[in-house]
Amino acid sequence: MIKTVDNGPLQVKGPIRLVDHDGTSYELGPERTRLLCRCGMSATKPFCDGAHARNGFSATERST
Repeated sequence: MIKTVDNGPLQVKGPIRLVDHDGTSYELGPERTRLLCRCGMSATKPFCDGAHARNGFSATERST
């Protein structure tokens, strides 16, 4: 499951395998929930570190 969080990250619940642009692979088991950076300001990309809240990131778009 992937869920958008208003003004925040993407919430990803496993089991999945996440692969970043460098080819680094992250395994998420069925019990794991991780937050992925959506604002681009995280120091721990691809994961969220809360930078969106400190920097006023705003995103509440809905698909049509």
